[in-house]
Amino acid sequence: MSPGELEAAVSALANNYAWTWSPESNRLFESTLPLRSGEHPLAAIGRLEVSDWTRLAEDPETVASVVRLGDRVGSLASDPDATPDVAYFSPEFGITDVLRQYSGGLGILAGDHLKAASDLDTSLCGVGLFYRQGFFRQEIDPQGQHERFEEQEPTKLGAVDTGVVITVPLPGREVAARVWRFDIGRIPLLLLDTDIDTNSATDQKITDRLYSGDRRHRLLQEMVLGVGGARALTALGWDVPVLHLNEGHAGFLILELLDREIQSGSTLDQARETIRPRLVFTTHTPVPAGIDRFEPSLIAPFLQVWADGWDLPVEALQALGHDPDDELGQFNMAALCLRSAGRTNGVSKLHGQVSRELFASIPGGPEIGSVTNGVHARTWVAPATQDSFDNILGSRWENGDAAAWNKIDNLDDTTVRSLRRNGAESLNALVRERLDVPLDPDALTVGFARRFATYKRATLLLRDPDRLATLLADDDRPIQFVFAGKAHPADVPGKALLQEIAAFSRSAAARGRFVFIPDYDVTVAQAMYAGCDVWLNNPIRPHEACGTSGEKSALNGGLNCSISDGWWDEMADGRNGWIIPSSTATDPEKRDDAESDAILTLLGSEIIPEFFADGQPWSHAWIDRMRDAWRTLGPQVTAGRMVSDYQRTVYQPALDEVGTS
Repeated sequence: MSPGELEAAVSALANNYAWTWSPESNRLFESTLPLRSGEHPLAAIGRLEVSDWTRLAEDPETVASVVRLGDRVGSLASDPDATPDVAYFSPEFGITDVLRQYSGGLGILAGDHLKAASDLDTSLCGVGLFYRQGFFRQEIDPQGQHERFEEQEPTKLGAVDTGVVITVPLPGREVAARVWRFDIGRIPLLLLDTDIDTNSATDQKITDRLYSGDRRHRLLQEMVLGVGGARALTALGWDVPVLHLNEGHAGFLILELLDREIQSGSTLDQARETIRPRLVFTTHTPVPAGIDRFEPSLIAPFLQVWADGWDLPVEALQALGHDPDDELGQFNMAALCLRSAGRTNGVSKLHGQVSRELFASIPGGPEIGSVTNGVHARTWVAPATQDSFDNILGSRWENGDAAAWNKIDNLDDTTVRSLRRNGAESLNALVRERLDVPLDPDALTVGFARRFATYKRATLLLRDPDRLATLLADDDRPIQFVFAGKAHPADVPGKALLQEIAAFSRSAAARGRFVFIPDYDVTVAQAMYAGCDVWLNNPIRPHEACGTSGEKSALNGGLNCSISDGWWDEMADGRNGWIIPSSTATDPEKRDDAESDAILTLLGSEIIPEFFADGQPWSHAWIDRMRDAWRTLGPQVTAGRMVSDYQRTVYQPALDEVGTS
């Protein structure tokens, strides 16, 4: 292989985001490229000289690895003209830190959905927006959280310009959006970008940042995502039969689909019935506050554009998003989607039940089902643990094969301790790098990392600081807590919780055993899942729709200590982790006091003693519990299982109804 051929081959590997879940690809990049923290491999490739490629081309191991990986990625190549069966619309996609197009759980789930679809060869594409400044980077000081944004250039991140530019009708004008394509293994991800010269300076900024504008900015983004996304598929020549809305943010694609039917002669009611079988809607919130709503005065001019084209009063369109329980008459995006979609689901069994109650007064609400979320194992399981699973469990464990997970007893105590030690050392290295603080490698490590929304109660442990301080002061059976997470820039109460956690981490009572890692991202999460022995989750039940962070921890060998909410409500069996007893108190203060006490009691009376039962970390009893967790949870928590469930229970029935096989 010549130096030029090698450069082209390595660039091809970097251009397909399959490298994000390939340990071998990452080892190749780390050993051959001058990678800087947080940068795309393409940037490092651009800094290599001809002499560097000549030297690498003379290394047979490097060449062999590139050829092997190139063959693997080449096998993923899809026909760019082939129409996918399903288009998956989401406002954010969490693929990797170097493509900062996500804020948290919704985006990470969307990224895992695409990756698992690629693994399973599911006929699917993703549709979203390209945010030039992505989501914010977090900085913490004694005054609290501060946000900063970094510019991203799509062509430097592996994007391909499809050559397609679509327009979206807005009040008094049209806005144009370029369509970029990113390859996520086999799956094409289309991201729309309004930062083009033909738009006004204001409209160029529609896709500037994720979740950082006012309500009008949010409305504009959702118009581009929904209407523009549907038009992008058509412009590419794809008549995609099934459209999956990951939350209601892309719901305005319904207007575009209705328009096509009405322009062909259908009435509004006829058009609604025609498009219904094509639409799948997944809701992710169990509380009304999490639903997108737009004030009548704000949304009316946007709907008027469509009403004029259909020769209908704007009230007919406003009725599509009407929530009978909303006295303010706001346009409810969940109501729009529920009224329009033929298939709807929540993201855990409990969430499906809660959603049926929440949306009981909206047509379609009582029929909401559930598909429990899962996580992409090859992304989230530490490479060394993946190697052990591959050797002992064989193939298909990553997609939830129960027969593979039933072999987990063959993973001996010594190997498990070695894996846990490696994970602890990796987490320690990251904490040292970010905070210049050492962790205790022999301590029981408890992790808590998620969005700092108030219902997640990040500060629940701090309700009894003296009791917590006593646990932290135990040198014979040491325990340490690692926290991370971001608060939405506009969430003042969430920021206050974050500031309280950060302040306690700096206090004398913390003794260096309670730390907060700033700028929570995929890299921090991966280190925490690998290095934390217990994953703490204490939301107000039943406000956690699913809560996939605990699933990621479980795959790495972490044991969950959680309120019985979300996925844990259906998968906990009393042996594969700990269920925090829920208080029946109706007073929030008494409830929180009781549940804080329950956590501290579990830690002191059960969790810590079991961890150190043999007089050293990771006792035999602890490792037996880990094996029980792997055996029972492994088949249930993977994104492979999730996408297979969608394919079997949602996508294929929709395709059959639409008349496409």
